[in-house]
Amino acid sequence: MKYIVITLSLALALFSTTSRADQVCGDTGVWVQILGAGGPEIDDGAAGPSYVIWNDNKARIIIDTGPGSSVGFDQSGAKFEDLYAIAYTHLHADHSVDFPAFIKGSYFLDRTEPLIVLGPDSNNPNYPDTDTFVNRLIGPDGAYAYLQDFLTQKSSGGYRVRVRNVPSLGKKRWAGFGNDELRMSAIPVNHADVPALAWRVDIGEMSVVITGDFNNLKNVMPEFAKDADALIATHAIAENARGNQRELHALPSQLGRIAQQADARMLVLSHRMNRTRGRESQSRAEIEKSYDGYILFADDGECWGL
Repeated sequence: MKYIVITLSLALALFSTTSRADQVCGDTGVWVQILGAGGPEIDDGAAGPSYVIWNDNKARIIIDTGPGSSVGFDQSGAKFEDLYAIAYTHLHADHSVDFPAFIKGSYFLDRTEPLIVLGPDSNNPNYPDTDTFVNRLIGPDGAYAYLQDFLTQKSSGGYRVRVRNVPSLGKKRWAGFGNDELRMSAIPVNHADVPALAWRVDIGEMSVVITGDFNNLKNVMPEFAKDADALIATHAIAENARGNQRELHALPSQLGRIAQQADARMLVLSHRMNRTRGRESQSRAEIEKSYDGYILFADDGECWGL
């Protein structure tokens, strides 16, 4: 039965992605939408990594806010007022730079509930923890200091931004955010020296796992992503990658093994870069050596029903 459900969901998603302006998610159930499927390049024709988790036609969680994601959010029809949280896998510019755009844009809306911002802590002086990152952008001494009252109870925007650092070292699973509708959890992953997390969102019986950028050195993903309905993974390097690329990212063959060990229903390949675009058949072949589930190559705006 689950294969019938997946097939119908994929058909609905494909039907809804004929053009960017027409791309919408379903009215009921859990959906994951790709606001940005690109990477750090500015010649790949895609927005930076960003994902929205929908439940019953409400956008509830954003994971990462790469360049262009605020535009994609607008085009998706999502309402900022419906969001519970924005979470970050890590704070490289290609995953986080649109954060001030979301906050500034929300000034003109009617949000009243606090917005939770979650992301990695840090002991690396080259990478701030998430609380420091937010303050350097919209705090009193930040680049956009005029937005500082969003961090206070007297916010002129009508709501307060609350930031929480999440442990980015070790193998312990963090599960410090949730409500009656959903639960979020995170686990540290290895992205060279960059503090980084993978995220899991569980809504009812459905689950979405987003790896972010990682090289699988700790091999924590199979257990963390166990029985995920959608495993969204970074597809930034080809199978023949060498050197520094492999210190930062997992190979397609590794992603296949992870998805199979996790028994994920579908593997969605995002954060696609020029060095992997055009090599989809090669990557698929490597993944299929281990994984027998659905393999999808993400594009901006697509929305997949679970």
